[in-house]
Amino acid sequence: MVSPTTSEVPPTMGVKIFSAGLAACLADIITFPLDTAKVRLQIQGEGQNSSTIRYKGVLGTITTLAKTEGLPKLYSGLPAGIQRQISFASLRIGLYDTVQEYFSSGRETPPTLINRISAGLMTGGVAVFIGQPTEVVKVRLQAQSHLHGIKPRYTGTYNAYRIIATTESFSTLWKGTSPNLIRNIIINCTELVTYDLMKGALVNNQILADDVPCHLLSALVAGFCTTLLASPADVVKTRFINSLPGQYPSVPSCAMTMFTNEGPTAFFKGFVPSFLRLASWNVIMFVCFEQLKKELMKSRQTVDCST
Repeated sequence: MVSPTTSEVPPTMGVKIFSAGLAACLADIITFPLDTAKVRLQIQGEGQNSSTIRYKGVLGTITTLAKTEGLPKLYSGLPAGIQRQISFASLRIGLYDTVQEYFSSGRETPPTLINRISAGLMTGGVAVFIGQPTEVVKVRLQAQSHLHGIKPRYTGTYNAYRIIATTESFSTLWKGTSPNLIRNIIINCTELVTYDLMKGALVNNQILADDVPCHLLSALVAGFCTTLLASPADVVKTRFINSLPGQYPSVPSCAMTMFTNEGPTAFFKGFVPSFLRLASWNVIMFVCFEQLKKELMKSRQTVDCST
């Protein structure tokens, strides 16, 4: 993302994939309570999830969850979240530059906006199909509650994989792929393209050097734009994935039920935790991603020189 200076050796595809996966896992571990709060706010008001407990705001939801269900509940589904980043973020972020270069091959000019969007579409789409089962398990574990005598559907990550595959069907592990595909194509294109363009503008206009402050500001802008555009698809995806068999005949039915019963604002439920989570996730991930690439390439150069 943004061509390296002449003194730097461009990171290899393997370095990018490894750096993206590791940075994404670190970002997920730190921001996971915000993601759990977002899921709880998104499913609030849905019939099967109605309860006497009402969540209000980000901190209120986190505090209520910690008090009523215990601190570990904030990290319920984290193993599936880590698996998701390894199988998903490493590909959609790590392959972005390589695919972008492929679309721009044969041209001496910088990648066009179409090239960048095309790269985001391709890497985001491929990553969704590979990582969807981890998304299904993560959301269901975050959504389930043990309050009021409700028996949890799943006791853990691998138990959830097994029960979903055996009691519903193996294909259920890919439930919600279409809304998740839409969501993640929006996220991938907006997040990576906005970050790329913002970083390029700051560096090329000599406003900031290609370093941590530049990466941080670019990630914040990308996080806000991404949350704004992806929120409706994200809420529908969460509701559909967490629904009981037969509750919604299709994704459009889920969206229409939300609109009819709760109004258009339902599509922006959990917006604040979504932004806080995505913005903080972007900052941690992109800053770590950029630094990891640099350090890994420095180490590689040192090894090459010594041999």
